[in-house]
Amino acid sequence: MSTRLQVLLPEEELDGIRQAANSENLTVGEWVRRSLRAARQNKPNGDAATKLALVRHAARLAYPTGNIGQMLGEIEQGRQ
Repeated sequence: MSTRLQVLLPEEELDGIRQAANSENLTVGEWVRRSLRAARQNKPNGDAATKLALVRHAARLAYPTGNIGQMLGEIEQGRQ
């Protein structure tokens, strides 16, 4: 089921949206739907406290590391 969403915009802003939609060969409605989906997908998940706890946990772990010069040399060798 679809529901109508009404958004009031100044005419100059709507003109910009029309131009953006036209440049992608989309209707304004489809352009807006895609833009809203993209905005939702790009929104970070989780709250700040959870993210901070994950970063602190990761900082306590031991990850393999090496000399930066040696690692860059090995990467370059792999390209050849």
